[in-house]
Amino acid sequence: MIVAVYCSANDCISERYKKLGDCVGKWLANNGFSMLYGGATGGLMTRVSDAYRHALDILPHPTTEQRLIGVVPQRIIDNGRLATNCDELHTVPTMSARKQMMRDIADVFVCLPGSYGTLDEMYDVIASGTVGEHHKPIYILNYEGFYDYLREEAALMKRHNFLPKEEKYIPNFINTLEELFDILQSKNQSL
Repeated sequence: MIVAVYCSANDCISERYKKLGDCVGKWLANNGFSMLYGGATGGLMTRVSDAYRHALDILPHPTTEQRLIGVVPQRIIDNGRLATNCDELHTVPTMSARKQMMRDIADVFVCLPGSYGTLDEMYDVIASGTVGEHHKPIYILNYEGFYDYLREEAALMKRHNFLPKEEKYIPNFINTLEELFDILQSKNQSL
């Protein structure tokens, strides 16, 4: 199964968030998943992908399908932020093309803490799922309450009927790594 990970690329974030990226990357590799990410350097993107790469490289028997996949826009390459740790790297012309390709490749989406880019990717998956372009689940890790206000905003939209009472596509907010890992393991076993 291919797990797309959306997350911050800012190096200035707290070390606790970077350690979160380490945990996620290592767990995905050690549990037989392929990982898809933005193919760039910085912040959580570096930490989650480097942790995945390192764990995969030292596994005694990785699955033959496991790989680290990057999708990087040309602008990021031009800015000198191309990651060099991918098994498979796709270069695309724009951020929009990156979102489309990642939606097409992934089986499931995971959002770690991030800012505008992460929110853009998250909402792209949610909006496209809402109109039926895909039926792939998205899990938003509300690590230490990071996405509490986002949950409140969604509740407000629902109260004021901007979101239907019965949504066709529902983002899943997850509060702990353990819960996220249990869900991913369960999804993987059901494939």
